[in-house]
Amino acid sequence: MKTNITLKVDADLVREAKVLAAQRGTSVSGLLAQQLEDLVRRDRAYEAAKRRALARLGKGYDLQWTRPASRDDLHER
Repeated sequence: MKTNITLKVDADLVREAKVLAAQRGTSVSGLLAQQLEDLVRRDRAYEAAKRRALARLGKGYDLQWTRPASRDDLHER
């Protein structure tokens, strides 16, 4: 199902958008719809990546780190 929306934009911008849309073989409506779809898709991908990264951080990693020897142990006097 598609829904109509109303936008108020500068007349010069509309004129340039019409030229751009014509160059791409689409309408201004199609051009805007594609841009909105891309924006939503990128935002969803970002949120999914963020959730995965936070889950990995919550799980943690074993870096097999051991405390280094003290300076005194390294340089026995």
